[in-house]
Amino acid sequence: VQLQAFGGGLVQAGGSVRISCTCSRRPCSNNGMGWFRQAAGKEREFVAGISWNGGNTLYADSVKGRFTMSRDRTKNLVYLQMNSLNTEDTAVYLCAANRGSGAASVRGSYQYWGQGTLVTVSS
Repeated sequence: VQLQAFGGGLVQAGGSVRISCTCSRRPCSNNGMGWFRQAAGKEREFVAGISWNGGNTLYADSVKGRFTMSRDRTKNLVYLQMNSLNTEDTAVYLCAANRGSGAASVRGSYQYWGQGTLVTVSS
């Protein structure tokens, strides 16, 4: 399984961006998927997770109400819509595929990891 996140860039505080992740070589359509982020000098942290069919989503408290995770199984794509961004959201965002089919927030639940895409929020 190969995952690749894309769509990051420079965004002003208060703005929005949508990042995407594609799963190649073997479809991830039956896996739960997740987004994590890692800011410079900080630990990797959970952002959002989604079940295999999109029916269940989980969010970190810090992004709840601002970020929305979704997926298109027909295209093997997952998305993270990020609104009301602030400078604390600046990080490399990584997508990951779960070992199982559910939504999960624990890092150890994820088996496959992509390279990540950088989102920089300017004040």
